[in-house]
Amino acid sequence: MSMPTTTEPATEKEGIQSRLPDLTQLFPELPKLSGAVRNAVWNGPVPQTTINLMLLRAAQIVGSTYHAVSLTQNLRKAGDSEKRITAVATWHDAPYFTDAERVAMELVEAVLMPIPFGERVSDELFAKASALYDDEALWTLTLAIGHFFLFVPVALIAKPIPGRPIGKNYSK
Repeated sequence: MSMPTTTEPATEKEGIQSRLPDLTQLFPELPKLSGAVRNAVWNGPVPQTTINLMLLRAAQIVGSTYHAVSLTQNLRKAGDSEKRITAVATWHDAPYFTDAERVAMELVEAVLMPIPFGERVSDELFAKASALYDDEALWTLTLAIGHFFLFVPVALIAKPIPGRPIGKNYSK
């Protein structure tokens, strides 16, 4: 079996298509709403790297290639190391993350992962997060997770094309 030698993006070569058209054409008010939440998150007290690491972990958990590609690109553009990006999937025992980054990833896992009993975000986890983040920062993390969740069904159902910029990530 021969390996492809082209550097052409897989989306172009393989003819990947979105399932639905760009939702902003049908819901023109959505970009303004989404942009307001995104600006609140990005202008908040939590470093963008921490938010991107947390959301990359969320993308891995929900199985969103679209989000995983986008968040990985964001981390690379910000100069984050390949070791850290790769180790997000195994952050529990990876030595590359700060305590604050670990708590952010633990929070998103707690929100996303089913548990057989008890609260998803335990008092112990909240206390750990509160020791590292003030109320504004905790709200910033919470809003970042909520904003991400707004677009999880979009990524999984509509299947925008990974690696393409917003507005050019739909084929219909």
